[in-house]
Amino acid sequence: MIKSIDKRIYLIIMVAITISGFIIICTLGQSLHRRRIEAKVSQIPQEMPAAVCTVREYNGRIGVFKGESRAPYRIIDYDVRLLSDYDREQLREGLVIESDRELQQLIEDIAT
Repeated sequence: MIKSIDKRIYLIIMVAITISGFIIICTLGQSLHRRRIEAKVSQIPQEMPAAVCTVREYNGRIGVFKGESRAPYRIIDYDVRLLSDYDREQLREGLVIESDRELQQLIEDIAT
């Protein structure tokens, strides 16, 4: 009887350790992912020209276009396929951005 209780306690402890390890590994992975995204976002120039720009899909990535230009001013290296259907549709249509702060916020929202 005591041995069966000892086995149960041992199994409960092992399951708890396994679950805790899984949670820790997942948390570290998410932390690393966030750091990579923050690094990408911090590469955006702090001052952007006052001209209105458009953000839309460009070759599977996110392109920032000045005015009516067909060539992107900047390409954000983020795979558009990872976005939700709604966000992909918005990028296909193009989002008009009027300030650097608004662009920064959009990129942070999409990338997280």
